Amino acid sequence: MRPIRGGDRGPAVTEIRGVLMSLDLLTTTAASATDEFDTETERAVRAFQQSRGLSVDGQVGAETWRALDAARWRLGARTLYHAVPEPLTGEDVRSLQERLLEMGYDVGRADSVYGARTARAVAQFQREVGLATADGACGPQTMNALRRLGRKVVGGRPQWLRESDAFRQSGPTLVGKVIIIDPGHGASDPGVVVPDGQLRWAEADLTYDLATRLEGRLGAAGMRVHLTRGPAPAAPLPDLARAELANELGGDLLISLHVDRHANPDANGVASYHYGTDNGVTSTVGERLAGLVQREIVARTGMRDCRTHAKTWELLRLTRMPAVRVDVGYLTSAVDRDRLVNPRFRDRVVEAIVAAVQRMYYPIDQDVPTGSIDVSELRAAMAASAAQRSAIV
Repeated sequence: MRPIRGGDRGPAVTEIRGVLMSLDLLTTTAASATDEFDTETERAVRAFQQSRGLSVDGQVGAETWRALDAARWRLGARTLYHAVPEPLTGEDVRSLQERLLEMGYDVGRADSVYGARTARAVAQFQREVGLATADGACGPQTMNALRRLGRKVVGGRPQWLRESDAFRQSGPTLVGKVIIIDPGHGASDPGVVVPDGQLRWAEADLTYDLATRLEGRLGAAGMRVHLTRGPAPAAPLPDLARAELANELGGDLLISLHVDRHANPDANGVASYHYGTDNGVTSTVGERLAGLVQREIVARTGMRDCRTHAKTWELLRLTRMPAVRVDVGYLTSAVDRDRLVNPRFRDRVVEAIVAAVQRMYYPIDQDVPTGSIDVSELRAAMAASAAQRSAIV
């Protein structure tokens, strides 16, 4: 969809304003019936995006619109059930999922989608509290039971404890692990584009180059690597479709590569993002990976540290594996641009990410200092392992 932005008019703007009023982000005044996307509306959209961990641009694109549509619902306002083929989505679903996670039930990630896993968790809850019907639907009786009961598990959110434990049990080696690399943008969506003399630099080209370099390094270390797109896909692939593809491929990790832009040409640096919500829910493994990637890139490249941040972007929220997005500098910054267009610099970024991925699989008590892993040794270890297997055969 075309983003709805300042100055636009029409029924869509009226609907957006209505949702924002219901969330108390717009005041109800005599001008409430306007169909104009005015300054007040833009401020309210920015506040909504900030509260939901979305990109804060004051425009209503596809992802912000889906988040606004989901925000209409409060838990208990409707009966929730597993609908096929189009599952119910909304803030009420996410609230239910988070409540069940706090009580120890396995719904996977709180992704706001009432799928089969959520329905099974609700049915288990219904059986354990002795409700007459264990149909996996959340109606008035189930809501009353939820309100009566407290948490079953304390000392950490159970889902993230399960995620961390599964990661630890997979072992320290990279051999056989599946990683999804997502080069941002592509096709008719080049992302950030900046002219530079006779040249033209595009985010989609730089992220694909980084992805292929990373594919080679991780493949040499024994990982099974999949890219979400080729150099020139037939059509732009939205984040929702990229998340679905990653889930179908059964990845153990996902790393999405981007570069950023800013109106201020002095803005520069690297930032990393993981799944997390405004009320403190976060992917423990994703947060750790984001931190390792961030520290390794800063240490190996000298880029400005723009820190790690929790976001609810669809690519982070809807993937069933820990996922991280890395914005490797600002193409609108002359400092970062000079670095990014240098192949040797891109190699250093790739080495940093490979080192971070390897550190993810080390037990925390056996972790090593940032910048200390020699990536070439990972390739050498893989070659030695392959030679050893050939000798046995």
